[in-house]
Amino acid sequence: MSENYKFVQNTKCEYFPCHKINNKESFNCLFCFCPLYMLKDKCGGNFIYKNDIKDCTNCTIPHSKGGYDYIMSKMKEIIRIGSERSND
Repeated sequence: MSENYKFVQNTKCEYFPCHKINNKESFNCLFCFCPLYMLKDKCGGNFIYKNDIKDCTNCTIPHSKGGYDYIMSKMKEIIRIGSERSND
């Protein structure tokens, strides 16, 4: 079974690659914006906070070979958070 849907690369993007990496051929652009950002410190990535803003510059999980499967493993938590109703 083909799993081509797990990998997309846009070498024409003006930001490609958006992280410093050694191997551009395996850089995955599928999750250009990481869906795990909203998980804050529970995303599992290599991030820091700068002035209370999450900086994911040093994280390449979404762009790595196993990134798709890792992100999909966290989707239940993302859906749970997104389904919470605010008390506003």
